[in-house]
Amino acid sequence: MKIVIIGGGFAGINLAKELVNHPQIQVTLVDKNNYNFFPPLIYQVATAFLEPSSISYPFRKFFAGKKNLQFRLGELLSVVPAENKIILNNGELAYDHLVFATGAETSYFGMENVMKNAIPMKTLNDAIEMRNTLLKNLEKAAITKDIRKRRKLLTIVVAGGGPTGVEVSGMFAEMRKNILLKEYPELETSASNVYLVDGGDALLAPMSKASQEDTLDALTKLGVVVKLHTRVVDYVDDTVHFENGETIKTKNLIWAAGVSAKIFEGIPKESYGRGRRMATDQYNKVDGLINIYAIGDTAITAGDKNFPDGHPQVAQVAIQQGLNLAKNFKALAQNKPLKPFAYNDKGSMAIIGKNKAVVDLPSPKWHFKGFFAWVIWLFIHLISLITYRNRLNTFWNWMVAYFARDQSLRMIIRPDKRS
Repeated sequence: MKIVIIGGGFAGINLAKELVNHPQIQVTLVDKNNYNFFPPLIYQVATAFLEPSSISYPFRKFFAGKKNLQFRLGELLSVVPAENKIILNNGELAYDHLVFATGAETSYFGMENVMKNAIPMKTLNDAIEMRNTLLKNLEKAAITKDIRKRRKLLTIVVAGGGPTGVEVSGMFAEMRKNILLKEYPELETSASNVYLVDGGDALLAPMSKASQEDTLDALTKLGVVVKLHTRVVDYVDDTVHFENGETIKTKNLIWAAGVSAKIFEGIPKESYGRGRRMATDQYNKVDGLINIYAIGDTAITAGDKNFPDGHPQVAQVAIQQGLNLAKNFKALAQNKPLKPFAYNDKGSMAIIGKNKAVVDLPSPKWHFKGFFAWVIWLFIHLISLITYRNRLNTFWNWMVAYFARDQSLRMIIRPDKRS
């Protein structure tokens, strides 16, 4: 059985791992990057508290010695369901079963200027670009004599009050307090603000009211200016425009406000549901197709009575769908009955700053905050990293950052652009 997986994120890599050394199954994982990375921690790469290698690992290194797993570097161009093949930018691949685990991409809600000028927070490339941009702006602010220009360079606006927005704004606030004046004495008398804006009426909308209130209180005490009911409508000439008519002048608009799934040539329009996600049955088979599946953020799955409107686009859904589909492929190879997918909600969490986090557990309905919640967040994210090497590197960097309130990773490293 030839299984081709498109995408090596949480869903794809867990599906592949679960099929290791199965004698009746051959797996090829296709990804446009040659590495797996851990999205919940890219904001720490972006703010120079972790190095990229701490949260990423090469696919070929991971697949080494696993005889039935292969990796193919490539980008999907189209699918030909009638011929059971996919067209990549560097060739073709045949399959018996095709799995889309392509995740989601940043959504700018049709705002062209925001797409061109804001700093996204979705991929490892985004994180490195963001780190370079912020560090370069600090260097520019250190030498400019124009007070208004300096304020624009130092002001940060984070759009999106979900976990990523909360975590990155809290990190910026702590950096301003513990690092900025120590390393940039030229900026001692300069005004700077960190804004967190969201169009809704609460931060961390899917979490409990207690978590929302604790997060707002903790961020406010850190000095973050939180603006709710404030929707970005444009970003032009270094000015963020909001729906209510307000504006903020800044060189740094961090976009963590939304995601959408991708559309692929060869997949019928009828097979897509809300948010451009592929509509699937309870076994993750795409509607209207025979041997094509979708898991993770790119799928909206029917049949789960606890989630009639589809599952949230979070890591645990992707992981569990990858593992369940792997079990079903094994069952298929042995002519055994398949198991429908049912999501086991293990809770949600967000880190706010040093010794500050919120955790909600669904059963029983427990809420934690402060140091204990912070320790839970660290532990869960540490064990979720793909290899022991990643865990050790990240743990070491976190310990240095905890006791020194700093890191030594703030280098502007960018490729030399040669013609």
